[in-house]
Amino acid sequence: MTSCIKLEVHTDDRTPHKWIVALGEDVFRRFLSQGNPAVHKAFGDGSLFSPLLFGKFFDPSDAFPLWEFESDVLLSHLQSTGQSSVDWLQTDQAYVLKAELPGVGKNQVQVSVENGKIVEISGQWKEQRDPRAKDWRSGHWWEHGFVRRLELPEDADWRKTEAYLSNDVFLEIRIPKNPSTCDISHGNGAATKNSEAMPTILFQNVLQNHKS
Repeated sequence: MTSCIKLEVHTDDRTPHKWIVALGEDVFRRFLSQGNPAVHKAFGDGSLFSPLLFGKFFDPSDAFPLWEFESDVLLSHLQSTGQSSVDWLQTDQAYVLKAELPGVGKNQVQVSVENGKIVEISGQWKEQRDPRAKDWRSGHWWEHGFVRRLELPEDADWRKTEAYLSNDVFLEIRIPKNPSTCDISHGNGAATKNSEAMPTILFQNVLQNHKS
């Protein structure tokens, strides 16, 4: 039996100092090499939360301009082997993201919109045992949870963002476009062109803004 619930989209999460600790590639590879099955489910190949999802390392706690790229291009290295569990697209009315979440017990995923500019998907694969400990997002967050932060396009109507979770595994996020800009052709051709150039130009530009 299929179950589908509508998730609350938070717009008032003002946790201080969250995501201030950057995840570096060397640190991530050492962390992944420990062989913890829960870690591999959260950060393994094809996961929305994997720093290697786009073929090159990118800290998922940094905001990524996802809808500037075509999923078929950005995930071609995974789709050819059937490893992708993520897809995104845009229609005339909305931006859409679909992803399979880590199957680590009951998913406690949270969807937030930050300052009307970033949509954030996060959750915990390992609960903190010490209730007095600081928020897990303020330290080495990957040791307790996962995150993916995405830049919202300028014409996204972030106040109407909706998120749905099916069978506690399949997440779908829909962000309507502002009606005043829906009828303006502003990037279908450019998006394809940008996507094709991504391996050598666009992705490098994104990485330059990646926190060190």
